[in-house]
Amino acid sequence: MIGNSVPLNLHNKVESPAAVPNRESLLNDYKLCWISRTVSNLVRKEVLSGKAKFGVGSAGKELLQVIYAKHFETGDFFSGYYRDQTFMLAKDLARPSDLFSSLYGDSENDLNSRGRQMNNHFATPFVRPDGSRVDLENRFNVSSAISPLAGHLPRALGFAIAIKMQKELVTDAYGGDKNSPVSYCTIGDASTSEGIFFETINAAGVLQVPLAIIVQDDGYGISVPTALQTTKGSISAALRGFQTDYRGKGLDIYEAKAWDVEGLQKTFEAGIQKIRKTQMPAIFHITECTQPNGHSTSGSHERYKSTERLTWEKERDCILAFGEWLVEEGISDRETLDRLKAEGIAEVKSHKKEAWIAYYRPIQEEIKAFKGLVESVVDAFPDSGVKNLLENLSALYVPVRSDLVKIADEMQMFMLGESHPSLDAIEQWRNEQVATIDQTFGTHLHSENPLSALAVEPVPIQYESEAPTVNGFEILNKNFDALLAKYPNLCAFGEDLGNIGDVNQGFAGLQEKYGEIRVFDTGIREWSIAGQAIGMAMQGLRPIAEIQYLDYIYYALPALTDDLACLRYRTAGSQSAPVIIRTRGHRLEGIWHSGSYIASLIHSLRGMYLCVPRNMTQAAGMYNTLLQSDDPAIVIEVLNGYRSKEALPTNLGEFTVPLGVPEILREGEDLTLVTYGACVRIAEEACDRLAKKGISVELIDVQTLLPFDLTQTILQSLKKTNRILFLDEDVPGGTTAYMMQEVLEHQGGYFYLDSQPKTLSAKASRPPYGNDGDYYNKPQVADVFWAVWELVEEAGGVF
Repeated sequence: MIGNSVPLNLHNKVESPAAVPNRESLLNDYKLCWISRTVSNLVRKEVLSGKAKFGVGSAGKELLQVIYAKHFETGDFFSGYYRDQTFMLAKDLARPSDLFSSLYGDSENDLNSRGRQMNNHFATPFVRPDGSRVDLENRFNVSSAISPLAGHLPRALGFAIAIKMQKELVTDAYGGDKNSPVSYCTIGDASTSEGIFFETINAAGVLQVPLAIIVQDDGYGISVPTALQTTKGSISAALRGFQTDYRGKGLDIYEAKAWDVEGLQKTFEAGIQKIRKTQMPAIFHITECTQPNGHSTSGSHERYKSTERLTWEKERDCILAFGEWLVEEGISDRETLDRLKAEGIAEVKSHKKEAWIAYYRPIQEEIKAFKGLVESVVDAFPDSGVKNLLENLSALYVPVRSDLVKIADEMQMFMLGESHPSLDAIEQWRNEQVATIDQTFGTHLHSENPLSALAVEPVPIQYESEAPTVNGFEILNKNFDALLAKYPNLCAFGEDLGNIGDVNQGFAGLQEKYGEIRVFDTGIREWSIAGQAIGMAMQGLRPIAEIQYLDYIYYALPALTDDLACLRYRTAGSQSAPVIIRTRGHRLEGIWHSGSYIASLIHSLRGMYLCVPRNMTQAAGMYNTLLQSDDPAIVIEVLNGYRSKEALPTNLGEFTVPLGVPEILREGEDLTLVTYGACVRIAEEACDRLAKKGISVELIDVQTLLPFDLTQTILQSLKKTNRILFLDEDVPGGTTAYMMQEVLEHQGGYFYLDSQPKTLSAKASRPPYGNDGDYYNKPQVADVFWAVWELVEEAGGVF
């Protein structure tokens, strides 16, 4: 349906649905539990010994993960946190050596993030290097984990929504009448205190989608016990109001003990099968998990757990309980169990050694080569003190490439002014190493394949000779109509977007035309709106998710900055989510409806594109561009532009606006004025008045802030005018400062200045309500006029 399968991950094999476990399978499960436990134990030792920086494991959760893994089928989606290594081992999605490669940050052998994330943040490929999508329907799909607590739940909701939509939109999706795939989500009990947990639970209950949330409850959130975390001391008790009622509305809630083999088997067998058949969401609250290694390698649980609790955890250890059950049921004897445990421990130690050799042997070779270079410098300059730097290297326990580069940097600074072939060799070696590090970690922030938004061919806007003039919202509406007809996997949703067509009528009439599956309303829940868009886009849909006003973007920001913006980067390009966030801002009065604090987005959303169109025609062109790409972006429409008149293009849905390419709106000789969005109109009016006074201003609309002026259009203008003013409605030191740095520092515009560069922005406060408040807070036409006047006058200008 959405691509052909390729063996991107050799461990991601297809298998049939779970059958009743036989003796051999159960014994393999027991051994697997000990394999995982041993990995967790050795992870802790590797960190404490200095061979790794930080580590977490899944000790105490092995049994339940082995059991629910049996019900995870091809076509399902998994959104975990950072306790899921037993699940990954059980599905053959990782070997123990892979887990250690991740722990060491091995950029060559870490299959999940190429050394960019901490261990236990798992991922399987969703896209190929060329940007085409993998056949997710016939694979086990694991979306990239994130550390922010509960931040992955909205994405899991998105997968569940996409599953339901695909079955309704595509006749043969998931086998037509075949039982539904399931979106799995795991979470620690303490993380259920996060607001997004309840937001996601509520949305899942309303939407009735196939979402299975597995709460792994070990009684603590680091050191804080459940009694201080959760009402009634139990998340399942606290959620009773969400439980399915006599009408079949709500969520199913299941409870089981982490050490109860039969209870876990029955719970997941019944619960997951019901989700597949009914598409109803469910909570699986698994209590009495233990945490024998503590929360992480950064601390010990003995500091906050009582002696009684520690004793109880040892007695209730899930692997020991599993072994006792196997003996009691006559499936195994203790000698066999001891042998399986010993085999598992031995295998893990072998895998650990294999992973360490694969990671560190190339570094050792570099160390040897580097020492030889340093010794040659010592021979050439025996009295220089360089020998001390070599001793510093020998004192490091496990030096890595960056340690060697730092020593090379020290040597270059120390030997500044000296000349020798050995120093030249050190410099060449250092530059090669830095280039390797840059290539390893400096890629995949944005798409680097043919589907990049920057590779979309520009298509000019076309107009009739006497083009009709319409309201701005009508251009958007007609363009969205054309896009929905063009892209069958395109959908749009948000608060008030479906039935009434959004508060500014951009989608008016489109739900009626394309159906409630593709154009629909949501509740007031910005975080999960953004998060569900991520899951939907990863699954193959093209969502336009609306945040009604830019001021509300902060509610959605965790999903955007912690998940979407870094998704491609943290998976080294193996996962992407081409989400389009649509919102509106600028120039409306009021503290919470002013929407021009753009700098916070620039800093937070690296990895996304930030589009700031000046009118609705430009906005339409940006949507047309983005939908031909696989890059995520946010488009901020000008709020007071929906009723402004614009000429109606004839090639709606086709014309494009290239990203990172500013537009010169009027040419001039005396000063370059750089702005965007709503301030373009203010600037145009000021330029008209300045022209009457003999001042020629070159007005440039940057159009996108991320990326910013890839063509160096502003620099070329500055070379001509030698004076520059940056204008916007952000706070002082915000986006105007960002634009100034881009032009003067990164583009080298400083060398072409004849006058001090200036910025003109809003006041530091948010704008008060009413016209007077707007006048006080935001730049007006007169402010722009006088700012330009003073710059030109002080430089001699025309006066």
